[in-house]
Amino acid sequence: MKKKPFFTLIELLIVLIILGLLASLVAPRLFGHVDTSKIKTAQLQMELISTGLDAFRLDTGSYPASLDELRSSKANNWQGPYLSKKIPMDPWGNSYVYRNEKPYVLMSYGKDGSPGGEDLDADVIYENE
Repeated sequence: MKKKPFFTLIELLIVLIILGLLASLVAPRLFGHVDTSKIKTAQLQMELISTGLDAFRLDTGSYPASLDELRSSKANNWQGPYLSKKIPMDPWGNSYVYRNEKPYVLMSYGKDGSPGGEDLDADVIYENE
């Protein structure tokens, strides 16, 4: 008998079917965590921005009118920049929403990029208290 150096087509198909079944079981669990990690990333980025906003207020006596003033401002007693890099985009590629209210509000509109929504499309909100 002569030994075959290669797998037969049937053997390869069986292996591919088994790998496909395993991937269909494991992939949803792995990729389901990607979206929840984006929510946590947004929360952490907003905390970082909040630290810059608080430092701005300590130096100038008021919060900035926009987030861009954390990097460059003509306000009296400005000691910045208060963020070492440019203002980050949220994990979904959108700008953070900043409202200079009492207290100020930082928001990401979530995965869908529009106000409101549920689950992964829900707004991620950081309020200064």
